[in-house]
Amino acid sequence: MEKLPIILLENKKVILTPLLESDFERLFEVASDKMIWVQHPNPDRFKREVFEKYFEGAIQSEGAFLISNAVTGDVIGSTRFYDYDAKARLIKIGYTFFSRVCWGNHFNREVKWLMLHYAFNYVDKVHFEVGAQNIRSQKAMERLGAEKIFEQEVTYYGELPKHNFVYEMKKGLG
Repeated sequence: MEKLPIILLENKKVILTPLLESDFERLFEVASDKMIWVQHPNPDRFKREVFEKYFEGAIQSEGAFLISNAVTGDVIGSTRFYDYDAKARLIKIGYTFFSRVCWGNHFNREVKWLMLHYAFNYVDKVHFEVGAQNIRSQKAMERLGAEKIFEQEVTYYGELPKHNFVYEMKKGLG
């Protein structure tokens, strides 16, 4: 399967570095906050054994990033590109989470714009799969300018299927 080349992405607010196995403990320190996962499709990801599956999927995706605050250098979350389809000129962005100190501070928007800008060098459409119960992320997608295009069951790596909404951004829009 083809992969999008994963490179360092950064701006004045965030730095996205390709995720390494050695990043586990620093990222789990952020992910162990139970409140981060309350609205997510898997609310147990704050548990080490559950997060280990998430992290393993991130490493295997070869499209995951460690997100750091560009000013402080603190690890603040993770996100990834996945399911790249060169023929359809489509990729997905997701599996994103942030430390609660970042909520409401435009970190998500900055990360998504960096990723979109980069992805649109290779694709014409980007999809975001958002848990049906994850109201916070749905609102973030709408503020970003993404359009909800359908609903589907999504099986996350090592987890049971969950009901998701799929949002889309097209090159040149948003």
